[in-house]
Amino acid sequence: MELSIVDLAPIPEGGTATDAFEHTVDRARQAERLGYSRFWVAEHHDFTDSVASTTPEALIPHVAAKTSDIRVGSGTVLLNHYSPYKVAETFSVLDALAPGRIDLGLGRATGNPTSDFALQPDRSQRRRTGDDHAEKIDEVAKHLHDGFDDEHPFSDLELARSGDSVPDVWVLGSSPSSAKIAGQLGLPYCFAAFIRPEPAVEAFETYRDHFDPSPYGAGPAEPAGMLAVNVTCAETDEEAARLRATTEASSRLLRSGRVDRLPIHSVEGAIDVLGSVPEPTRTPIVPGEWPRAISGSPETVRDLLEELTSQVGVDEVVVQNQLADHEDTLRSHELLADAVGLEPRRGARVG
Repeated sequence: MELSIVDLAPIPEGGTATDAFEHTVDRARQAERLGYSRFWVAEHHDFTDSVASTTPEALIPHVAAKTSDIRVGSGTVLLNHYSPYKVAETFSVLDALAPGRIDLGLGRATGNPTSDFALQPDRSQRRRTGDDHAEKIDEVAKHLHDGFDDEHPFSDLELARSGDSVPDVWVLGSSPSSAKIAGQLGLPYCFAAFIRPEPAVEAFETYRDHFDPSPYGAGPAEPAGMLAVNVTCAETDEEAARLRATTEASSRLLRSGRVDRLPIHSVEGAIDVLGSVPEPTRTPIVPGEWPRAISGSPETVRDLLEELTSQVGVDEVVVQNQLADHEDTLRSHELLADAVGLEPRRGARVG
């Protein structure tokens, strides 16, 4: 099994975005040393008192410069806010800065109406009501892979390139509809089980049923998928469940609209929100009844991940977590790497 990480750059209690980004670099360097395959950073706009990762295109080059060979990318760029050409230009430059190491994860989401409005490039017009997400992903990939027909008006546009590589384009989503888009475009697909876990099996079935290799070489010859899971690992099942309280409490407050009580900076505060310590994750996990977050000892988490990946037919997991303490996060990533038998990298940067 391959492991990767998607990072939110959580702001520590009493800290700033600068502190959050220092911790992100710590986690990226550790991930590289431990043998993780990728280190992705998220795009969030509505929680800047708790999450600093608002602009992956700015954070990716910083992380890439502080590491040596781990792949670095976006999980995700919210393409509904941006021009496909500009996204392609940006990530082609990132690939020129770190050739062969850049992943471009593309997704979509809406959030606070004010931030959504502020992100609109043309506020004089209402957003189009039609669904153009697949078209926009296809346009990004065509810019990167010279996929436009000669008659297309964009066929003469050129990007700044490394000369040796092109960013890997991924479709990210949490529904069968996003899986269908990935399959039809012939791109690799990552399913966000920490957002909407129930349709995971259906989504990957949809992806494979609709997979058709990209006619201009933007993706793999065969379906390629990855599962994004919120995972907490500690020495025992009980301790891991206790640490998972911050994830559970944050999710509960978000779903109930009580964002005034966020962020949660301690396990004790999270337990106070929940009213009790979460129970350890139980097995077996039935298809269609996956939890949004799992936890356990290294042995338990290994078994859980093997069960989940077996159900959807993939062998790579990208790990997300929302632990209150940076050191607990580092320890969780370390235990996970050991649990699945990752091979440490030699010569990884340490400072």
